[in-house]
Amino acid sequence: MQSNIPKEDGRTVELFETEVLTSAENPFQLIVWNDEVNTFQHVIDTLIEVCGHNAEQAEQCAMIIHTQGKYAVKSGHYDELKLMCDAITDRGIGATVELAVA
Repeated sequence: MQSNIPKEDGRTVELFETEVLTSAENPFQLIVWNDEVNTFQHVIDTLIEVCGHNAEQAEQCAMIIHTQGKYAVKSGHYDELKLMCDAITDRGIGATVELAVA
C-alpha cells in the first residue's frame, strides 16, 4: 500500500507498506552447556568432529561456553541439529536444541 503525506513546504513524502518476513529459514539453535567435567580439548574436538567447525571456531565456542555457561554453536533445521545434539550428548557433553529467539 502506498500513501502520500504532505509536508509544510508543499512537497509530499511517499510511504510504502512492506511485509516483514517473520519466520526464519533456520529457526533452531544447537546449544552446548558448560560443565565442570569435560576438558576444553574434549569440547573443541567434539565441535570439530560433530559440527564441522574449524579449530579456531571450535576454540572460540569453547571459551564462550566456559565464560557464559552456554552457547549456540550452530543454527539450522531441527532434524539436522537433533542428530548433532545426540552425538554431542553421547560424548558426555550437555547440549540441547532450542527454538531461536528473535
